Amino acid sequence: MNSDLVVGMAGSGGDGIVSAGEALTASAASEGYHVIMTKSFGSQIRGGESSCRVRLATGPIFNSGGTLDVAVALNWDDFMKFGGELPVGGKTVVIYDAATGVEPNALPLVGVAPNEVFSVPIGDMAKRASGSDRGKNTVVLGLLAGWFGIAQEALLKGIRKRFAKKAAAVLAGAEQSFNAGMAYAAEHPLRHSRAIGRPDGGVASRRITDGNEICAAAAIYSGCEFFGGYPITPSTEIMQFLSREIWKYGGTLLQAEDEIAGIGAAVGASFAGKKSMTATSGPGMSLKTEIIGLASIAELPLVIVNVQRGGPSTGMPTKTEQSDLYQAVFSAHGDVVRPVLAPTNVADTFAVTVHAFNIAERFQTPVVVLSDQEIAQRKESFDPIDTSRLPCVQRRIPTAAELQEYQRFRLTDDGISPISCPGMAGGGYQGAGIEHNEAGSPTASGTMHLRMTEKRFHKFDALREYTDLFQVEGDPLADLALISWGSTAGICREALHMAREEGLRVKLLVPYLLYPVMEETYREFLVNVRAGFVVEQSYQGQLYRILRMYVDLPAEVQSCARAGANPFQPIEVVERLRDASLRLQRLYGETLQPRE
Repeated sequence: MNSDLVVGMAGSGGDGIVSAGEALTASAASEGYHVIMTKSFGSQIRGGESSCRVRLATGPIFNSGGTLDVAVALNWDDFMKFGGELPVGGKTVVIYDAATGVEPNALPLVGVAPNEVFSVPIGDMAKRASGSDRGKNTVVLGLLAGWFGIAQEALLKGIRKRFAKKAAAVLAGAEQSFNAGMAYAAEHPLRHSRAIGRPDGGVASRRITDGNEICAAAAIYSGCEFFGGYPITPSTEIMQFLSREIWKYGGTLLQAEDEIAGIGAAVGASFAGKKSMTATSGPGMSLKTEIIGLASIAELPLVIVNVQRGGPSTGMPTKTEQSDLYQAVFSAHGDVVRPVLAPTNVADTFAVTVHAFNIAERFQTPVVVLSDQEIAQRKESFDPIDTSRLPCVQRRIPTAAELQEYQRFRLTDDGISPISCPGMAGGGYQGAGIEHNEAGSPTASGTMHLRMTEKRFHKFDALREYTDLFQVEGDPLADLALISWGSTAGICREALHMAREEGLRVKLLVPYLLYPVMEETYREFLVNVRAGFVVEQSYQGQLYRILRMYVDLPAEVQSCARAGANPFQPIEVVERLRDASLRLQRLYGETLQPRE
């Protein structure tokens, strides 16, 4: 029995490839499997190619997997457009629609011979079973269930639920399509069984959602009362979820006329005393930059979610990348700091979003959450979240005594001054983008500007307390190290386990708080390190370069970076670690040689 299975599927828009992936994911999760599903599309507004990748395993998984165990191509031209996202190897079972006219010995897979190839009349089977080839995806589900033993009963139950409100003939056709796939698999068995085993710990249904929806749910949990935004791929689902749900909890949502109006409304709501949020992607973040500066100097709490995609400009709206870190950290004029956080998977997006609201409220600042397309739009199974560990912080409001002679920007020991809201007796003040004195009145004094700048920087000193925003795994005394963030951290988590199984001594640091750089945390992590890599999906290696500004990285700690839509595989990271280990051994050997 296998313990891990990676399935990749691709076809044209309308083939229902993503729907098939979602059905497979939901059914597997209902039976207790650990599941991650990613999806990818062409950049066309309508039509074009679509794909999905589903990884299911009997135990915990950290990423969407590497080389496919199963490749399903309804259309070879569409499949090949996804290149490195759906890699086929020598152990892959390839299933494709015979209607493509491609012979099994002439597949367009350059340089690789799959383990087994099945040319299946998928479209014809769907027509015979349901009267339409729109059931091709259901035939595919039957093939997968039959050949690989995946959640057969759960899949059939899901099909019945999905078509329950349709005409009886439609439901019957869907069931017949699924059964046709099952029957074909039984009649044409694999040479060797590839069935997946039962989940660890028995059958227990696991929760499943995507990163955008869990981010929106975390915002509601945190007490978000206002969302202002504008739809943009791949963040739109955050606004869609809140548009359905935030009203139930006394909140308000505004779909504004553009990105600038969306964040402007959110800043206004924060000024009015409401926990506020906006969400966007790279191009929208560019438009919001000026008002983020307003929130910084006015010291107003605000959470900004940037779901990263390939850039610059319109770039690649449907592909993931981690190239907006510079934008999040540095896109501001004047001396200013804004905290930047990043989740690493769907489940921890909840906690990271709650932390973002808490930091925004405590430190009276805009906070950027850097999600990315893979996390935001992938489906992932997870265990119930223990919210008792996630208290919600409220902003510091002035006491009755402080309202007697209220100074909104009073210089305090910790840099945080009480914040009033309109209608609070004695709490009126000027909140503007111009530099101000302690009362909020405009000033051109260089001395006061220095004091206010120091105040706005000094208040973040307490971020050092947030040690739970850094996760260290592996051998604490290891010579080899990995640092990674965002969705790429899952690749490194699996690479860490693989490397340790080979006997390599490795440790991994995953920062959820990317900026300000907590220098002491990195120094402590690197104290024994002689070589390693900062692994990230951006051409420039942006975190690596930011760390070099603040931390004395060992010379052999290098950047391991690449542009978006070219995902890493764990084995690639392991190979880098092997090479680094051999390099260290050679260097050590050289030190033992007698000097000439």
